[in-house]
Amino acid sequence: MAENYDDLQASFGRCLRNGQFIAHFYDIFMASHPDIAPMFARTDFGKQHLALRRGISSAISHAAGSRLAEHTMVDMAKVHSHAGHAPVPPELYPYWVESLLTAVAEHDPQYTPALGARWRQAMNATTTFFAGHY
Repeated sequence: MAENYDDLQASFGRCLRNGQFIAHFYDIFMASHPDIAPMFARTDFGKQHLALRRGISSAISHAAGSRLAEHTMVDMAKVHSHAGHAPVPPELYPYWVESLLTAVAEHDPQYTPALGARWRQAMNATTTFFAGHY
């Protein structure tokens, strides 16, 4: 049976309330590994922020077993595959997860270590899916 991640959707909503969560995540992420910042050299961050916002919500839904999120996840995996227009080597995904968890811990006023562990579980499901499509 699939995991219910309604608590993560609620946590994500709390993170988004102050409007700085996505930008702060990218600050953390780009500083986390020297190969990451150059990948965003020509990025329109207005569009990227919206894409990430939708992507995280879809990732949570996908980890919970939502069939509705599957198409979105396949599309995102293709974009980030070795043949996609924004390839991400699988060895960089742990930096993405750690950066996201750091940002969540800093922006969700109801964050607990148990909630962080659930975030990790769901996002690892997503990054494993993406790595499998690389």
